[in-house]
Amino acid sequence: MTDLYVSLAVLGAAVLLSEAIRRTAARLFPGGYWVYLLEAASTFQLCCCTHELKLLGETARLELPVGLTLTYTMTVIHLLTFREATCNPSGALEGIFRGTSSSRAAAVIACQFGAAVAAQFFASSVWSLGLSDIHVRHRRFGFRCFDPLGGTLLEAAAVELGCAFVVQGAAMHVHKLDQKLRAHFIAAVITALVYAGGSISGAVFNPAWRAASCCLRRSFLSSLERVPLGWTSLLSRNRRRHISSSDVL
Repeated sequence: MTDLYVSLAVLGAAVLLSEAIRRTAARLFPGGYWVYLLEAASTFQLCCCTHELKLLGETARLELPVGLTLTYTMTVIHLLTFREATCNPSGALEGIFRGTSSSRAAAVIACQFGAAVAAQFFASSVWSLGLSDIHVRHRRFGFRCFDPLGGTLLEAAAVELGCAFVVQGAAMHVHKLDQKLRAHFIAAVITALVYAGGSISGAVFNPAWRAASCCLRRSFLSSLERVPLGWTSLLSRNRRRHISSSDVL
């Protein structure tokens, strides 16, 4: 249980640090620059928490109810603190199809990838302190990565596409629910998809985190082999928009 408590403390520290950055940025940069800092801080929070949860799930062998509860709880926290941030390059690219400036989308994506890399260094720094047994073991093995794929690359891509399609569909209709229920509804959908597809693809849905998810001692080129899986979420988003438009017509 000590490992779990330490990981919970790390998760709390990442959330509090990111929230402090968001509030400071809102006060110092009330204009357009606040959007980029919001994306960076929120993506940093998402990736830091995902790194710690991934390590905890792979090495601590948590019981299934505990793991799903952590996934659900952290997803609710993310949704309540991210404000308008997407934390996903696929969302920024979708904005281009909706008429957003390409230069602004490029700046947002740059902030997201930069924050994802910063979160990787943050996680490695925390693990190097050896605050828990799982951190010590991870440091002993040189922060060795674990491949999240439980199937072939094609199977994983299909799972990512399907799961991202479901998430986008839920996001497009969540406004029909009471505002107090929206975060919990999306969190429940994501938790169910993680349970259903996590063992095959890792259930990442995010190219930024996928690109930065390899550990520091793993080659960058090997990590890029898994990046296309995250971009399948963009295909799902555009396909979902097409279906919705056809239904309206």
